[in-house]
Amino acid sequence: MTTAPHKKPTLFCVGFGYTSSVFANQLQQQGWQIIGTTRSQEKAYQMQEMGIIPILWSSDHTTLVHSADLSDTITACIISVPPDEQGCPALQAFAGHLLNQSGSLRWVGYLSSNGVYGDHDGAWVDETTPANPSSQRGQRRVLAEEQWSTFGRQNKLPIKIFRLPGIYGPGRSALDTVRQGRARQIIKPGQVFNRMHVQDIAGALYASVNIQTDHTLFNLCDDAPSPPQDVTNYACKLLNVDPPPAISIEDADLSPMGKSFYNDNKRVRNDRMKTALDFQLRYPSYREGLDCIFKNEIKNAR
Repeated sequence: MTTAPHKKPTLFCVGFGYTSSVFANQLQQQGWQIIGTTRSQEKAYQMQEMGIIPILWSSDHTTLVHSADLSDTITACIISVPPDEQGCPALQAFAGHLLNQSGSLRWVGYLSSNGVYGDHDGAWVDETTPANPSSQRGQRRVLAEEQWSTFGRQNKLPIKIFRLPGIYGPGRSALDTVRQGRARQIIKPGQVFNRMHVQDIAGALYASVNIQTDHTLFNLCDDAPSPPQDVTNYACKLLNVDPPPAISIEDADLSPMGKSFYNDNKRVRNDRMKTALDFQLRYPSYREGLDCIFKNEIKNAR
């Protein structure tokens, strides 16, 4: 008597960017099969070399590049594509595929932004704080969150929404900005931001996949909302270079997009992430995160 081969659990990444790729790599190391979408033929070939099954996707059609078959069992799905004025394009494109997986799909994670909270003049916010976005980007995020939440309720699918802060990690940190000569010390008194190392984000997502909880909304962030100039100065200290001159936000000549990042001022709590997901940060502040990146860069350069 022969038995059917055991099928690997499968993660479907709608959008295969920086955060999703780190998360996917963590699951791949645990024996998961990874399917991911991309808009680039070149990136599709790179994904194949990484052992990932690519799907070329645009907002109006889906084309399979490899032997990917979305009728295969999907265990988990992560959505990291930005919303547009209609909300989340991934929902319209892949809702049918997810519904076909209702028997095996145990987790759907939508990556949103803590920008949905808007400005709180430096006060603390948590998951019970009403969304009050101050930008069009934030308004689109709220719409996308509502769409996914409604889809989950109507179809009894396990939708989880994760509100992310500024993301940094190897190759995308203040160390790189300083080295490239793009670092600026823009001072807006009282302004703070939360951040999160990409490995901690991946770790929290992995914990969510493996823990059952009734919570459907999580803030993912570090423990140390801090002024942006503090991060720049710390990176300069590690690199043993002088920090750029401090300038006021009024004199910074920022683009409208750049200015919009300074419109919101808040401190984001992550208690639910720690308790409901039983997750502890490896990098509770930018200091531990930059220290680790810097040490690994030195190690890899030897």
